[in-house]
Amino acid sequence: MEGLGGDAASPMASLAKWKTEFSRAFQFYLDKSTPLLVHRWIGTLAVAAIYMLRVYYLAGFYVISYGLGIYILNLLIGFLSPKVDPELEALDGASLPTKESDEFRPFIRRLPEFKFWYAITKAFIVAFLMTFFSLFDVPVFWPILLCYWIVLFALTMKRQIMHMIKYKYVPFSFGKQKYGGRKTPAAGGSPNHRG
Repeated sequence: MEGLGGDAASPMASLAKWKTEFSRAFQFYLDKSTPLLVHRWIGTLAVAAIYMLRVYYLAGFYVISYGLGIYILNLLIGFLSPKVDPELEALDGASLPTKESDEFRPFIRRLPEFKFWYAITKAFIVAFLMTFFSLFDVPVFWPILLCYWIVLFALTMKRQIMHMIKYKYVPFSFGKQKYGGRKTPAAGGSPNHRG
């Protein structure tokens, strides 16, 4: 009787070992891809294109596409929002700088770029896999879903842009800021000359 328990534990132990090794290898390649920003996004665009082609050729699964669009919109809002919401933190006194005299605080996203990329890529892969099951192919009139999504996108982006304007933050930075060279003093005197 004891031998039966030992035999059952052996496959479970090997499965757990395989899962740990796979997880470790997956994390290794995920970590290696972190600095490759352009390559990661090109890969995601390829996955998205494959998904869109599948939905187009099957002429179905519009509800999955709508849910995917809502999820991506939610991720985009997290990507464009500051980690600390100025509306909530204004009461505590810790908020984004709104005047020139305020201390500089860098913009920190609620959802960092890498997590944003990873979530979108996973979402497209899951949506792609869902297209293999006819259970998810709910018959709907897709133009209504598309119009509704466009309205949601427009209203959400309007609210987000108004929030950016109100609290004077820009969620994008394009490298290190460059300043002009040293200005030469006006002709006829040195900068140390007074009088």
